[in-house]
Amino acid sequence: MALWDRIKESASTMQTQLTAKKHELKSGAFRDASMAICALVAAADGTIDPAERRRVAELIAGNEVLQNFPADELRRRFDANLDKLTADFDFGKVSVLQEVAKAKKKPAEARAVVQIGIIIGGADGDFDKTEQAVVREACHVLELPPHEFDL
Repeated sequence: MALWDRIKESASTMQTQLTAKKHELKSGAFRDASMAICALVAAADGTIDPAERRRVAELIAGNEVLQNFPADELRRRFDANLDKLTADFDFGKVSVLQEVAKAKKKPAEARAVVQIGIIIGGADGDFDKTEQAVVREACHVLELPPHEFDL
């Protein structure tokens, strides 16, 4: 099976798992960590163009699990994290990873955050090395083994 086919299959499986847990994933910590991982993945290469920003925003809005939260609140948090990353990527990354860490206390939420990062990263058909690296960093911050997610 080609790598892209495995990524698509994995993302589809992860989305199914997330949807099954939708009613458990309603905390503010999960919301904040999810928007942080989305911003990290979107800006993984150190830049983000307006088209990529729109694409990720559309993916967030269309994600069934994230519909637990008001769309305008998700957008505000996503944009705030992106602003930190675009102003100074290295410094912003520290701050955004602290947002990701909010989900560490609940293992189901922590895993869901990583799964959202993988789904967002693979949505364009190319879950590239820089995107994988930031999701792997998120695993470490969340105290989850990256190999659990094939990272």
